[in-house]
Amino acid sequence: MTSPASTASTEFVPPQLSAAPRPALGPAADEGLARRLRALACTAPLHDLDVRKANLAGEYTVYAMAEVALAAIDLVTLNMDFDTGADHDQIIARLLPRVAAQAPRRPAAEHERVARWVLENLINVGSVDRGFRAVYGTFGPDGAYIRRDYDFKLVEEVPGHGGTVYLRTTDEAVNVLVGALDTDVTSAQIAAEVKLEVLINRGRLADAQLAAEQARYRTVQYAETLRRTLEATRRNVRAVDWLNAVPDMIDEALDHIADRYRHENAILTNIRKARDEAETGFDPKTAEHKRRAAELVDIVKDCIRRHTQLQSRLLEAGPLFRAEQDRQAFAAPTSTVGLDLYGQLVAPVLPLPVEKARRVTDAFFAHGTGLRTPVSVRLGDLVDILLTPPAEREHLGAEMPEPDLIATPDDSRFSEEQLASAMELLDLEHDAPRRLSGLLAEARRRDPELPYLVALLSIHAASPPVGTAYRQGEQRLLFAVDDGTELDDPEFGGADLIVGTALLDTVSMAAGRTEAV
Repeated sequence: MTSPASTASTEFVPPQLSAAPRPALGPAADEGLARRLRALACTAPLHDLDVRKANLAGEYTVYAMAEVALAAIDLVTLNMDFDTGADHDQIIARLLPRVAAQAPRRPAAEHERVARWVLENLINVGSVDRGFRAVYGTFGPDGAYIRRDYDFKLVEEVPGHGGTVYLRTTDEAVNVLVGALDTDVTSAQIAAEVKLEVLINRGRLADAQLAAEQARYRTVQYAETLRRTLEATRRNVRAVDWLNAVPDMIDEALDHIADRYRHENAILTNIRKARDEAETGFDPKTAEHKRRAAELVDIVKDCIRRHTQLQSRLLEAGPLFRAEQDRQAFAAPTSTVGLDLYGQLVAPVLPLPVEKARRVTDAFFAHGTGLRTPVSVRLGDLVDILLTPPAEREHLGAEMPEPDLIATPDDSRFSEEQLASAMELLDLEHDAPRRLSGLLAEARRRDPELPYLVALLSIHAASPPVGTAYRQGEQRLLFAVDDGTELDDPEFGGADLIVGTALLDTVSMAAGRTEAV
């Protein structure tokens, strides 16, 4: 028999409440959760370092590996350039002081081992593709639970010029630094700059320094987006949308840089004002305030430098696209066919017994591996090379055009006669040294313009090039000495120099050089 209460509860339960709850449909309803799951995945390799440090041979529990990893990501991000990355050994050297500060009594070799171990784990050296993978779940349009793979890298090795290998941080690593993931670069940069300006105006320079560093990370991430686009264009111009997406991105980036220039210069002015208006003295708080302001000046200057470099690359993007389009459009198609390893080797060999499969695999690896890959010569290429006549070249090269020479007009202020007259006045080889005032008066009696030339030659003689005169074999040298007497002249002022001529012993000087040799 059923009680009235149970009967009432059964009768008045709405039908929609009795059904099982279902997740919200559509990809937008679950995107926030997926974003947070990817953010956790990017931090997982850093936490895993502290878990796995117990496997190292030795006592390494004193080291905070996640802290060292964040410092390494920071160093790589700030030391990489648009075209190149950060040097591996340089990052290790700059990471050593932070590692040594955690255990100052440990040997330096151990500090270096910890730094290299952390950096190699950020690169994920032990994996095949040197990347990390995380699995998270989302709900599909029909409400079904779907597991997805999230592949990412934190620090990657990229080839450089001359066979060098550089380190570069990825977008995921930069997002780990600034505490966000999949954030729009432009909006994040504007928000960081506005926050930075407000903090500076309020005098909170410690918080402003953190905001400035976040703004710089966003600038690096923006440059990375452009660099990857240009690299993809060099590989295959059809893989990049140069009709709409990339031109819009370049226009927005140029507008963004123009706004940031004005904003950062204003911020730089405010920082310098805050630094200069700080009271002088020995107050520790004031000294810390000025030190923070000085560090902020360096950070904002670095942001301006990176914006300048990004602007030059943006202006070169259009010509690069046209050059790559011409190169790839007229390139000869390749005629080589790649090896289908699975279809031609793995699938036929798997059903065979071991003794038969071993002969196939031994033959394949004997010819497919080794110190030098065998080169196969195509007969058609060899015939073309042998039958193509050599291009005729001129013995002396192409004829050089005759240059059009234009006579340079003589715009000298002083004539040859005036120079000869001035040198005659300054020829004091057989006379005693004279005052500049007397030389100017005598020159004025000869020519009204001549005192300017005499004064010019006398001032030049105040620091005579003795070594040059010796090397050129000069017999005498004009000199001028200031003894503190003031010049009394209606046109010139300054010191009344003592002007004379010194004889040079070039024979003894040459003998001394010979003995030295």
